[in-house]
Amino acid sequence: MKIEVWSDFVCPFCYIGKRKLEHAMEKFPSKDRIVVYYKSYQLDPNAKHIPGKDFYETFSELKGIPLEQVTAMNNQVAQQATKVGLTYNFDTMKYCNTFDAHRVAKLAEEKGKNKEITERFLHAYFTQSRLLSDHDTLIELAGEVGLDKNEVKDVLESNRFSKDVREDINVAQQIGVQGVPFFVFNEKFAVSGAQPEEVFSEVLEKVWEEENKKPVLESLNPSKSKTSKSKTSYCTDDGCEIKE
Repeated sequence: MKIEVWSDFVCPFCYIGKRKLEHAMEKFPSKDRIVVYYKSYQLDPNAKHIPGKDFYETFSELKGIPLEQVTAMNNQVAQQATKVGLTYNFDTMKYCNTFDAHRVAKLAEEKGKNKEITERFLHAYFTQSRLLSDHDTLIELAGEVGLDKNEVKDVLESNRFSKDVREDINVAQQIGVQGVPFFVFNEKFAVSGAQPEEVFSEVLEKVWEEENKKPVLESLNPSKSKTSKSKTSYCTDDGCEIKE
């Protein structure tokens, strides 16, 4: 089974959704037959790190949302993260552009380290408050998962993999992705948002049963599942939210 995941390294629900999918996969009888591919997506292609401003101030100014509301929203997200074993440190998080990080991730994919670099970058951003637009930081983190630091440096000093990153983003637009995380199973079933673990389990079972049928993209959301009363969470370029 192939699972393609469109996500951004600064998307809080992408990390939460990743964990929920992983928990569901761990319980799936045929988990060894699943391959996950992480695809590039940018919530804010024009994002810039502003030294001296914390995450709350930057996000408040960019989105025109009161500082108190931004703080409350992120506290709620941090609570959701805790429920899946993640720690989010919004107080020290560094808002930044992720295009170069996605280019490094493409190198990692080429080297068979797609899964490792995705986890490392997400943990570095949300838990360790690392600046993912800083080249030295990207080189260091990539080296930790086994990539050659000199090759990573060469990638960052060139335009290599830029086309690949943009292609992922274009494909997302073509298939109607309006927010991330966005999961596509066997090019047939789509799940949008950080759905409850039960939803992912249900989709895994359904895809496994129908894997030999002709691929037709179908949306599976809580409103159509056994967990219709559950909350879902996702991020768009307008921000992140939790919906009933």
